[in-house]
Amino acid sequence: MRIENSFIPVRGVGPQTERNLWSSGVTHWNEFDPSFVGEKTADRIESYVAEAAEHLDDGNSRFFDDSFPSGERWRLYENFRDETCYFDIETTGLSPERDQVTTVSFYQGGETTTLVSGEDLTADALREQFVDAKLVATFNGARFDIPFLETSFDLDIDVPHVDLMYPCKKLDLTGGLKQIEQDVGIDRDRPDISGRDAVRLWREYERGDDDALDTLVSYNREDTVNLERLMETVTGSLHDRVCDGLDADFA
Repeated sequence: MRIENSFIPVRGVGPQTERNLWSSGVTHWNEFDPSFVGEKTADRIESYVAEAAEHLDDGNSRFFDDSFPSGERWRLYENFRDETCYFDIETTGLSPERDQVTTVSFYQGGETTTLVSGEDLTADALREQFVDAKLVATFNGARFDIPFLETSFDLDIDVPHVDLMYPCKKLDLTGGLKQIEQDVGIDRDRPDISGRDAVRLWREYERGDDDALDTLVSYNREDTVNLERLMETVTGSLHDRVCDGLDADFA
């Protein structure tokens, strides 16, 4: 599902109207026929498409983050796949006011970067990781990772965001990231560690055990890289769900 297949951002166009358009063969902005909807709705669709096409040409993901319903922002992924930045943090606890961010891993364009507290984890280094991102993806990042980073480093992470926990819930996939990975068939190279284990490994590193840091970073990086696989699985499944029963070409 691409942005250009979507009419649901338009005021007055709900899921059923969008589905009726698709059923009529209107699966792309370029195929829109005003005769399929009322005059006022047609005017709004044509106005939106004209504006949105310019923003899409400019790569302005923020416009679509603002215009799409929150539950449908997963549709931005196909257009901004190459500029999607996945990230995950490890901390010493749950409170950004009292606890510390220990490692942050980023995955974008096939490359993984990990920033480590006391070495290269700084506000400037974090900002640099988001410079080229048109979309960020996390799991439970809206409630945890993003506010934790913003509070701890006085940041404003103002990049369109897909928190995969919510699209997963639309597919009845619940529980933590590791459980959902198992449910959709994403394998891991090593057994899981808990948040408590992550804190323990960091404390062991602080006492001089470099191997503990290597283990922590390895888990943090795997969490991050696996987010891409989960994104692919979830967006594909949601596409199939919204298009179920339609004989339509969404190329």
